[in-house]
Amino acid sequence: MENVPYLGEGLALLSPLAWSVAVILFKKTGERVPAIALSLFKNTLACALFVATFVALGSAMPEEHSWRDIALLLFSGVLGIALADGLFFVCLNRLGAGRQAIINTAYSPPIIFLSVIFLGERLTPWQVLGVLLILFAVVSVGATKGRDGRRPPALFSGLLAGLGACFSQAISIVMIKAHMAAWPLLWMTSWRVGGGLAATLLVLPFLKPSARSLRSLGDRRVWKFMLPAVLVGTYVSLLAWMGGFKFADASVASALNQTSTLFTFLLAVVILKEPVTRRGLLGLSLGVVGVALVTFLGAG
Repeated sequence: MENVPYLGEGLALLSPLAWSVAVILFKKTGERVPAIALSLFKNTLACALFVATFVALGSAMPEEHSWRDIALLLFSGVLGIALADGLFFVCLNRLGAGRQAIINTAYSPPIIFLSVIFLGERLTPWQVLGVLLILFAVVSVGATKGRDGRRPPALFSGLLAGLGACFSQAISIVMIKAHMAAWPLLWMTSWRVGGGLAATLLVLPFLKPSARSLRSLGDRRVWKFMLPAVLVGTYVSLLAWMGGFKFADASVASALNQTSTLFTFLLAVVILKEPVTRRGLLGLSLGVVGVALVTFLGAG
């Protein structure tokens, strides 16, 4: 499979396409299902799907691996699936898909900075400029208003949740990047999802009764959104996301991943009828240009 031309690039582009569709479905689901309940359902179904696929295909195990490798994958799942997705759902429910898409442009800078610190890469002046533009884009979200001319009441907490999701996701992928070439795709993805599910189950008893209620999952009206959201957004998108980083350079994969910003913003306007403002468009433009500078004008 590694010899297929542009396999990594193709998977890295498939991931944001699938994820953007799932974001719209998750937004509809989040109107009735709390973040923790949605995370639990998503991680449980995704874990079952990945393990079933792994067994059905008779997928390969790594030639050499240790419990330390498995622990690393589990912890990557705790950060990148349980924590990052939980924060993502909070941001999505509080700010909407369009604003969340702009905040998601902050996904690349922490990957770049962590690569500088832990992987020995260098940060170029163009990348610094790109990071500044992305920061301006995120700040622009705080200045946007809704149809009624008011800012969302949970704007600040939504911003923090969105940024927290980006940082958690970045840490979760950088910490395993050096090992990904040697690990089979389905094997490592199954362990990561398992780590995310375990973390969600462990946290559940410590939440407030209202926050941990799973009663909303019994509402059949949300299943028409929730099931395809998990299948497309977690199963397809996550597998493609991991494959993109495995078979392509991290800088290229992260650049293609960021196209989800454009896809999600457009789908939010067309399908969810979220308002488009000049400030929002400016923020989106700054974020996209910043992402391009950060990812394409690195040291190489």
